Amino acid sequence: MAEKAKEEGNALVKKLLSNNLTWSVLAFILLVIVCTIFQHDFLALSWNDNTGGLAGPLITMLQESARYLMIATGMTLVISTAGIDLSVGSVMAVAGAAAMQTLSHGTNVWVSILIALAVGLAIGCINGALVSLLGLQPFITTLIMMLAGRGMAKVITSGQNTDASAVAGNEPLKWLANGFILGIPANFVIALVIVILVGLLCRKTAMGMMIEAVGINQEASRMTGIKPRKILFLVYAISGFLAAIAGLFATASVMRVDVVKTGQDLEMYAILAVVIGGTSLLGGKFSLAGSAVGAVIIAMIRKTIITLGINAEATPAFFAIVVIVICVMQAPKIHNLGAEMKRKRALKAQAKAVAA
Repeated sequence: MAEKAKEEGNALVKKLLSNNLTWSVLAFILLVIVCTIFQHDFLALSWNDNTGGLAGPLITMLQESARYLMIATGMTLVISTAGIDLSVGSVMAVAGAAAMQTLSHGTNVWVSILIALAVGLAIGCINGALVSLLGLQPFITTLIMMLAGRGMAKVITSGQNTDASAVAGNEPLKWLANGFILGIPANFVIALVIVILVGLLCRKTAMGMMIEAVGINQEASRMTGIKPRKILFLVYAISGFLAAIAGLFATASVMRVDVVKTGQDLEMYAILAVVIGGTSLLGGKFSLAGSAVGAVIIAMIRKTIITLGINAEATPAFFAIVVIVICVMQAPKIHNLGAEMKRKRALKAQAKAVAA
């Protein structure tokens, strides 16, 4: 009985260690420990009566992670079809520019939000149409849209960084980025709910299976009755829509859009979050939970950089080193290293026994 329980325990441990999500969570915990060592009150939480929510370094990190959660979720769906969406950062800028510009011209705040979301969805649909209907390469298509998006943002704002902080009636948009729900940042709660809804849509319906099938082999999926064009169009549309939400999170925090810096390099962060989450860039099986944890880790890495006081010049190198370490931790060969060493020891012992 004890032997059976031991075997079951070993099987559970082996299953956990072979799961990328386990190593992602472990990496997050290690980053928190590092930050706590250098900033002793890192885990401290306090109640802020002015905001009506919790305050502390962790809360700030969760607020920042909301935008990463959105673009990483959309990127996961796109990458699982063996595609890529390099335009998410620019879509954030365009959506933010549309919201701030219309709001500063007296448009109702809810209408401004809808316009921003519609702009993001439209760009996503354009990407989807070019990839699915015309058969253009996702890399080239979204790279062009990345460049065009920045241009569109500048056209919308006439090349200026639009500020709508003084506009009356902008409270709902400000709350979207700075408000709280039961003490937790509202944008993080909203982002988490959206991730869960997308996850339920993918796993409780046939959508997730069809996305994975298209990513593995489009031709084979077509022969089974799946319509790859519709799936491809859908994932790029969703990616654009979620990037628009991320753009609202990013600009509403200060009620200002910077057409150059808003969303800058965030397409790379989204891809890194997906990779950390365990989704293959070759397409196929994907993990929204893993990408969500990856998005939080990206925010945590940025927070660690600030906590450690790393110079701006060294920030990209530090970021790259941390991501590489996390990816190495998840590598199958590292997971199997213990079992391989145990097997070699057993072979050596067996060889000695035979020789004796």
